Amino acid sequence: MDTRKFFRSFKYAIAGIKQVMTEQNFRFDLMVAFVVIVAGAFTGLSKIEWIILVIVIAVMLFLEMMNTAIERVVDLASPDIHPLAKAAKDIAAGAVLVFAIASVIIGILIFIPKWLNLWI
Repeated sequence: MDTRKFFRSFKYAIAGIKQVMTEQNFRFDLMVAFVVIVAGAFTGLSKIEWIILVIVIAVMLFLEMMNTAIERVVDLASPDIHPLAKAAKDIAAGAVLVFAIASVIIGILIFIPKWLNLWI
């Protein structure tokens, strides 16, 4: 294994993270993740609940990054408006939306019972 290549790959990955930080949706996801983590800290989540939240946050950020990558590749391959290019971008965005909805449902299932216990 070439150690220099291995560590260089981290440099490229960090560059990719810096690039995706310019995306409004990714920054919004980071803000929501921060709020969820703070809420979790004050709610007294179990270890398994923390594991679930970390996985959900990581997958949401991953999907946003993949959506951005797909959009960039489609824009490169098809600079003109094309129905298939639009479909590819819309489908990728739809995947993000599906998981975002699932994430909200997971958050509700984790947080609402704990908050209700505080008030009842």
